[in-house]
Amino acid sequence: MDFGSVGYIFNRALSFSFAKKKLLTVFCILALSGLLIVFFRGLSLHAGEWVQLSLTFIPIFICTGIFLSTGIFLIRVYHDEVKNRGENYKNVLSNSWEMMIGASYFAVPIILAYLLLWMLLGFFVLLREIPAVGDFVSLILSFAPFMINLVTLILCVISLGLLFVAAPLLALKDLSRQAIFKAAVKRMEVDPFANLVLILVALLPLALILVLLSISAYLTGTLCIDCSTPVQTTMKWFFFMIPFAAFLTPGVIFFFNFAAEAHVLLQKR
Repeated sequence: MDFGSVGYIFNRALSFSFAKKKLLTVFCILALSGLLIVFFRGLSLHAGEWVQLSLTFIPIFICTGIFLSTGIFLIRVYHDEVKNRGENYKNVLSNSWEMMIGASYFAVPIILAYLLLWMLLGFFVLLREIPAVGDFVSLILSFAPFMINLVTLILCVISLGLLFVAAPLLALKDLSRQAIFKAAVKRMEVDPFANLVLILVALLPLALILVLLSISAYLTGTLCIDCSTPVQTTMKWFFFMIPFAAFLTPGVIFFFNFAAEAHVLLQKR
C-alpha cells in the first residue's frame, strides 16, 4: 500500500458518492436515524445523569445495526457501479435483504454489553446515595465509573470498526458470523497501521462536514432565543437534524465506498 494507491481509491470512491438515488436513499435512512436520536434526546431532558447516559449511547448502538445493513446495500451497489453493471437498486435490495436483516443483529451484543455496563454504573450511583458513608464509598471506588465510561467509549470505537471492516466482508464475501469475526481479527492483526490509516481516511470527509455543521449550529444557537419547554427544545433539535442528515449523506456513502476499496486493496497485498 502506497500513497498513490490510496489516492486512487479515494478519488474513485468519492466520484461514486453523488448518485441521486443513493443520496436520496441514504438521506432517508439518516433522517430516520436522526429522528431516533432526537427522540431519545428529548426523553433525556430533565432526567438524571445516569438515565441521560443510557439515552445518549443506546441510539448510537442501535444506529450501528442500521448503518451496517445500509453499508451492505451501498457496497453491493458500488461494486456493480465500478464493474459497469448498471444501477439496478431493486435487484440489489432483493438479493441483499436477508443479509441486511441478519447483519443488524451484529449490534445486539454491543447493546447488551452496554446495558450491562450501564447497570453496573447504576450500582455505583446507588452507593453514592447511602446516607453518611455514600460520598466516602463513591470517592474510594471512583475508578470503577471511570473504567465503565472508558469501556463504553471503546464500544463506540468497536462499532465504528465494525462498520468499516465487517460491512465489506458481509457484502462481498457473504461469510458466517464466526468467519466474519475471524477475518476481521486477522485483518487487524496482519497490518494494524494500514487499517488505522485507511479508516481515518474514510472518516475524513465525514469529520470535516461534521465540524462545519457543528460550528454552524453553535453560531446559530447564539442568535436564537433559548427554548423554554422540552417540546420546543426537541423541535429545535429536529429541525437542526434535517440539514445535518442532508450534508452528512455524501460522507456516509463515501465511507462505505472507501471501506469496500480498502478491503479489496488489502486483499491484493
